[in-house]
Amino acid sequence: MGWLLRTWNAWRQAPPGEVKPDPPYRHKPADVPSEYRAFHDYLEHRYATTVVLTFRDIEALLGFSLPNAARADRDWWTGTIIGTDRHSEAWAAARRTATPNLAAQTVAFDRVLGAPGS
Repeated sequence: MGWLLRTWNAWRQAPPGEVKPDPPYRHKPADVPSEYRAFHDYLEHRYATTVVLTFRDIEALLGFSLPNAARADRDWWTGTIIGTDRHSEAWAAARRTATPNLAAQTVAFDRVLGAPGS
């Protein structure tokens, strides 16, 4: 706890204009695209084994609308589409899998069992 408190205090007290270290609770894996980082952070910091979000909830976290493929194609969520969009890394880096219910416009993000910190 001492390290955590020292790091937090150093972060809070850094002079303006000085680069502050990330707060100790922020984990920013390099493999998560920046536009999906807030979504990743949300999932990473949920204690529940399963987090169910509506498409609207996800869009609020992202700050932009989901693509049409997310609303119509299960594969967009399950990671079986291979392409240049790295959206699935947001939940994969948070050690979760996605199970969409397209009719209900919801997605269940389940924690991968046996993951560190689970």
